[in-house]
Amino acid sequence: MAAQTTQTKKMDTATHTAKVADFIYTPPVTAQGATRILVKPNLGYPKGPPVTVGMSVLSKVLQGLRQASPQAEILVVEGVCSKFSLAEIANQNGLYDILDDGMAVLDADTLPCVAYRNRSPQPVRYSELWAPKLLKEVDCRISVSAFKVTSLKESPLVSATLKNLYGLFPRAKYKARSAHSRGQLHRPSVPQILQDIYGTIGHLFDGGVADCSQKFISQDWRPDVGQGFAVGQVVWGNDLLAIDRQACQLAQEPEANYLAPIEALRQTLED
Repeated sequence: MAAQTTQTKKMDTATHTAKVADFIYTPPVTAQGATRILVKPNLGYPKGPPVTVGMSVLSKVLQGLRQASPQAEILVVEGVCSKFSLAEIANQNGLYDILDDGMAVLDADTLPCVAYRNRSPQPVRYSELWAPKLLKEVDCRISVSAFKVTSLKESPLVSATLKNLYGLFPRAKYKARSAHSRGQLHRPSVPQILQDIYGTIGHLFDGGVADCSQKFISQDWRPDVGQGFAVGQVVWGNDLLAIDRQACQLAQEPEANYLAPIEALRQTLED
């Protein structure tokens, strides 16, 4: 595989990149011999790539996890942002075709939830957030995202492996004007709320994959209306922040503005 590796000060922030055709997923250590693995794909809309993650990339991720843990129960968990159900979207996009007998698709909006405490010493809005209890019950958690850039309040918003976690929060609790979205998690801003998301459930994720086959660019806030541009790469690793940074570089887009504040918060927790 023609892959390159970039690394910052700590081994767990290494990222790997490969051309889509050469991509072979190497899971984190926690996937080795795991009993249960949770995979969170970006499949919130009834549209194919680059609005959602490509099945070719997601299939490689599932194959890598299956090789690492032949007996594991692999749970593909998503909460949609549409009037269409997850089952309808999964069927339309071909998700069921890439699953083996030990894999299941679960709608995050139907799962029992618990409160996750925000580890940040300075929460933006939420001292806790509710998300599926299942996150505590699995051995390994992987975020598999598309790479998208929308515009909110005249500022670019990058959606990659961290923003992908929005789909895990129950719409019934975090909806605003639309019952199909999680509008409460957009106030005061998505980049700020991502700090709370990282502090509650983002830090739990053992790894991620950003499908940069194409980058999706929207001229407004809509993450399902825009245009795709070829990039032809996949980025993966154990650290969602490092993956998102590398994805921005590969896509030749400005660095996501949520990265530096979250990394600063993380450093205070590690010190």
